[in-house]
Amino acid sequence: MDIKIADSWASLQSYLFHDAWNNGLLRFRSPYAFRGLSDATYQLDTTLKRLGGDFVALEHHLMRNFKKYAHRDVVSSDSFWHWVSVAQHHGLPTRLLDWTHSPLIAMHFATANMDKYHLDGAIWCLNYEKAHHYLHDTLRKELLQEGANTFTTEMLDRASGTLQQFSSIAPCPMLLFFEPPSMDDRIVNQFALFSVMSDSAISIEDWLVEYPHLCRKIIIPAKLKWEIRDKLDQCNVTERVIFPGLDGLSRWLHRHYSQNNESLT
Repeated sequence: MDIKIADSWASLQSYLFHDAWNNGLLRFRSPYAFRGLSDATYQLDTTLKRLGGDFVALEHHLMRNFKKYAHRDVVSSDSFWHWVSVAQHHGLPTRLLDWTHSPLIAMHFATANMDKYHLDGAIWCLNYEKAHHYLHDTLRKELLQEGANTFTTEMLDRASGTLQQFSSIAPCPMLLFFEPPSMDDRIVNQFALFSVMSDSAISIEDWLVEYPHLCRKIIIPAKLKWEIRDKLDQCNVTERVIFPGLDGLSRWLHRHYSQNNESLT
């Protein structure tokens, strides 16, 4: 895996938008998914894995009870992939992992937590288009037929309608990216997409050991975070936009008026 260390706002932009040119389209269309982390030592672990214990066995029970107790009108169709998207969006531990198409949104999540400003942050960049080359033929055929680069929940329903089908469709673990339904403005404004492993016991980092060419990790030194944060705010990449509503507004104002204590030393 390629690891880069950004030493300025400009170098960070260069690393993030590297390989964005698409010769087929003659447009700048990056094939990468981005995930920003406030602490560079954080792993690409799902909330399901972070439960610990026999988390693989708990997955079915979590989803069964979520569907049982959630209001039926929270999903527009009774499909597994729509249900698990809603569950992930509302904080249920799942095998899904949040990513974004937007490098700037990833930068936000790497610099939003002011309690971590003394630590280096990181942005993971994973080429989901190339990752999909390693999918089972049934799934790749669905992408080809749609002329798409990522899946929708409807496409996944057609190709592999249940978690059991998805988990057993291929003998080797697979990594897949799909865009969640636009269930609210937060999903839309975050330009969100989810990753999912066919084997919930295997982390993305374990899978990437076999495919290190698909990923790069950009380290954001702690000393650079304030500059990035202030410039993102001026670009209107803030909690007020990313989390529409009074909660996001309050989080933005709290951070916006916080003191940069480093300037006092």
